[in-house]
Amino acid sequence: MAVAKIDAAAPRDPSEYFFQDSFGDLAEEAEAAKASGLVGVMIMFETADCPWCRRMKETVLNNTEVQQYYQRHFRVLVLNAEGDAPMSDFQGKDMTEKTFALEAHRVRATPLFAFFDTRGRLLLKYTGTTRNAQEFLWLGEFVVDGHYLNERFSQYKRRRFAAG
Repeated sequence: MAVAKIDAAAPRDPSEYFFQDSFGDLAEEAEAAKASGLVGVMIMFETADCPWCRRMKETVLNNTEVQQYYQRHFRVLVLNAEGDAPMSDFQGKDMTEKTFALEAHRVRATPLFAFFDTRGRLLLKYTGTTRNAQEFLWLGEFVVDGHYLNERFSQYKRRRFAAG
């Protein structure tokens, strides 16, 4: 599935238009994704004082096309990698956001984008920012189209960039 070049639509608040509300039950989120025919669940791990998280929200995740593409393919959630909010993982085990981030997924830097299938299996982790909205769309496409099974994102990105 090809992603078109991005046009300059008015930015929209990612808290309202990108991230979806969640009660912190990831097994339920995966079931909702499956019932909706989505690829799975994408979680952005962030911290309160992360300038790179803020940059992604202000320059990439506020893009209308990014918001629409990701919501067409994933349940899109955000978790505080240092948070004490209770949640349950994909297997139904209760823990805090911090435990899920640090112990279960070794989140050491943010932002970190983790892609899970509808059974809760980790497909891909991507740490850091993307250069722009187009590159973030390529990251989604990389997962949705299964390219992560055969190549690294850096290779895929170079190929997409060369293709124009």
